[in-house]
Amino acid sequence: MFRDYVRIARPDHWLKNVFVLPGAVFAWWACPPSNPLVALGWVALSLLSVCLVCSSNYTINEILDARYDREHPEKKLRPAAMGRIRPAVGYAQWLVLAAAGMGLGMLVNVPFLVVALTLWIAGIAYNVRPVRLKDRPLLDVLSESVNNPLRLLLGWYAVCSTTFPPASLLLSYWMLGAFFMAIKRFAELRHIGRDRVAAAYRKSFAYYTEERLLIGIMFYATACAMLGGVFLIRYKVELMLSVPFLAGFMAYYLHLGFLPNSPAQYPERLPRQRFFFLYGILTAVVVIVCLFIRLPWLDRLFEPTIPTGL
Repeated sequence: MFRDYVRIARPDHWLKNVFVLPGAVFAWWACPPSNPLVALGWVALSLLSVCLVCSSNYTINEILDARYDREHPEKKLRPAAMGRIRPAVGYAQWLVLAAAGMGLGMLVNVPFLVVALTLWIAGIAYNVRPVRLKDRPLLDVLSESVNNPLRLLLGWYAVCSTTFPPASLLLSYWMLGAFFMAIKRFAELRHIGRDRVAAAYRKSFAYYTEERLLIGIMFYATACAMLGGVFLIRYKVELMLSVPFLAGFMAYYLHLGFLPNSPAQYPERLPRQRFFFLYGILTAVVVIVCLFIRLPWLDRLFEPTIPTGL
């Protein structure tokens, strides 16, 4: 019984909160902390806070999705879908986890708490009627992936609460999340099939086709790249050297979306894809190195050659 309530909080999904760390890294670059050890402590506390808030969102997701998950070939085995969760206890867990996450967020700082609350409210909008954005085509991808820039903000505020990150960075990070989410939808559609079973599991699947999802994936990847390009040209041109690694990472993820019973359906299982996981670590290391090094010759290489008055 207790194990079932732990399962619906999905601690195995906490790996997704690694998307908080880039926010902390970029904030560390923009506003170097005076005491690095203390800053690392705040980052660790912020990660725990985010994990609890996300577990609150996962709990309400499992409770409200139980009847839909019964239509999914794998998710029908979730505790709520199998009727092993008492709704009253589940709702209490939802609120307790949220309160615990917000309580830790208060210890970090006020901007962090506001964003953590926004992340929790976004989970309500995604799961709870009458809004329930997860049932609305396109909005299901965009609303779920907005968690990406929110996580970046949480990591940023854990290190630096006095400034706001560049809009180009936030928007690029949002589009990256939408790219990942659209591939997840694509993999789910290919696994379940576009029929009444898929639509019964998720209403948005009545609209989706492989073609529509691939068009969306192309849009999100292009928007991510262009917005990221704005950021690196304006703020840190050395990141240009990481572009081949980032492009390869996104291409590799798209490849995973085409695999039978694709691991892209279950991001928490991606570490089992060893080469992909190691390549992701390598890409992260390259980005961090490029962020903190200084190469003046790159500035000269990308200096405008067209008169600015034109």
